[in-house]
Amino acid sequence: MVFIWAFTELGVPLVFDFPRVAPVQILDGIKNLDRNPLPYALTTLVLLIAGGVFLLSKLLFERRRIGAAPRPSLRSTPQALRGWRGWACSFLFAGIAALACLPHVGVILMSISGHWHNSVLPVEFTLAHWQEALGSALVVPSIQNSLAYAGLATFIALVMGAAAAWVISRSDLRIRHLLDTLTMLPLAVPGLVLAFGYLSLSQEGKPFAILVSAGGSPFLLLGLAYAVRRLPYVTRAAIAGLQYCDPTLEQAARSMGASAWSTLRRISLPLLSAHLAAGCVLAFAFSMLEVSDSLILAQRAEHFPITKATFALMSALGDGPQLAAALGVWSMAFLSAALIGASLLNGKRGGLSGE
Repeated sequence: MVFIWAFTELGVPLVFDFPRVAPVQILDGIKNLDRNPLPYALTTLVLLIAGGVFLLSKLLFERRRIGAAPRPSLRSTPQALRGWRGWACSFLFAGIAALACLPHVGVILMSISGHWHNSVLPVEFTLAHWQEALGSALVVPSIQNSLAYAGLATFIALVMGAAAAWVISRSDLRIRHLLDTLTMLPLAVPGLVLAFGYLSLSQEGKPFAILVSAGGSPFLLLGLAYAVRRLPYVTRAAIAGLQYCDPTLEQAARSMGASAWSTLRRISLPLLSAHLAAGCVLAFAFSMLEVSDSLILAQRAEHFPITKATFALMSALGDGPQLAAALGVWSMAFLSAALIGASLLNGKRGGLSGE
């Protein structure tokens, strides 16, 4: 998964202005999509390589689950490392954590820098960029657009994910295992490939052209694209909830004369509410910050989501990079809050399962 996502990464090479990678070449080829077959060929090649790596990894490394083997009779007891070994491990993991946090620190410093040139730290500090980022003529509409796109995507993912989870967990259909695989497929298929596929199918005369309004708004198109990308989150959360819920509760309600809709509304959904809420929080948060779909499917400035507005600010003259960094700080804060909320809901659903 790391190889596939790195191989198809679009945002990083764009930020570093390195065009000689396949994702950037695909993005550049969109300008002449009707006359240039190169983006189609590159996208097919990327899909074949990513799919081949995924299938190869499954063939080479997929074995029986460890949980199927007998459990060992003895339990290992953690032992505290003393002396230089303890210090060595502490420095090792502290270094890894510092390296992982370094880009975030750089974004924060850039967002509060008034003047930063040829020095390790900014010479001047200011908080004006944080306020200006939220008041920019480009940023405010992009936040509204992202909220609309992510809201629609979360609703679609909730309906599709809950329905798929019900079929996978509660039905005896032969296709339920295939459905389970299909709902998880967006994690393996690169987002760049999916986004380009939606763009190709939404051209005039193509099946998805109805998802683009007469004014060129990609509201429905981006909502559907975001929903498919984040469908696995909601589906897995719903499946986990259904596994915790005792089917005899639903059977008892049906035996007492309750209809299928009444059983779903009064028994199943209340028991699944915390699981579905946690999945929806993650789906909404990551839809707000989706990169590939946003950069490829949103072509006009009035339709830009927040991620494409951030990229556009980076290329602006003056304090554009500082405003983009400030918007990035707000995005990090939003994502952190969403992850904390999902963790709290995960703890709540754990309490429900224990009861």
